[in-house]
Amino acid sequence: MDIRRRNNVSVTGRADAPVVVLAHGFGCDQNMWRLVVPALAESYRVVLFDYVGSGKADPSAWDERRYSSLEGYARDVLEVCEELDLRDVSFVGHSVRAMVGVLAAAKAPERISRLVMVAPSPCYIDDEGYRGGFSAEDIDELLESLESNYLGWSAAMAPVIMGNADRPELGQELTTSFCATDPDMARVFARTTFLSDSRQDLKTVTVPTLILECRQDVIASREVGAYVRDTIPGSRLVTLEATGHCPQLSAPQATAGAIHDFIGAA
Repeated sequence: MDIRRRNNVSVTGRADAPVVVLAHGFGCDQNMWRLVVPALAESYRVVLFDYVGSGKADPSAWDERRYSSLEGYARDVLEVCEELDLRDVSFVGHSVRAMVGVLAAAKAPERISRLVMVAPSPCYIDDEGYRGGFSAEDIDELLESLESNYLGWSAAMAPVIMGNADRPELGQELTTSFCATDPDMARVFARTTFLSDSRQDLKTVTVPTLILECRQDVIASREVGAYVRDTIPGSRLVTLEATGHCPQLSAPQATAGAIHDFIGAA
């Protein structure tokens, strides 16, 4: 299979520079990074791609069994790295795709040597001694709503997730992105996302890691950010002056600056 076509891989920036791979979150595609790419491309070779089931990735490559676990998405990451022969990569993962980066780094540390986790959450459901932000009943209701009326769910939830009510164009962009995702594929990935528990996987991280959080985020609270920092030895937590779950759109300069400062120092 042509991996570049399968995952709609694009490369920009300096050909001789360190590599940064940008991985989008649920309901999105690589276009979500467009506002941070110009700043990063000045210093890095920037690789973008769409996960199968998203954006312009080849829909014929969809396999429900493969993509019913985060491991399937980690395989996408590693196959892209292998296709481009990428090594010593800084992997930047948004939301649940930060956990995909954790899995990929554990499988191929020679490929991925640094992690940047943007608004990550290893588990969305509250547990004893852990607050993910949602009860099991909350997640059941969310999934039921999504599965019964995906477009309606997208229109209602995207602005909430974006979290910038004073900038409605951002919420509309996320709504459009959600609605462009195939509903059947989105339902599978939603279950994979919201029912996943990657807390034990965090303990396997041995590479330098940056956690970027927003000061207010309904999906990944600051309590979750602190948990991730405390679980990954030596990791660094930076709180951006931004609200919502997508700082690469709402605060692109701050997001790009934090990524650049970390990679340059790591």
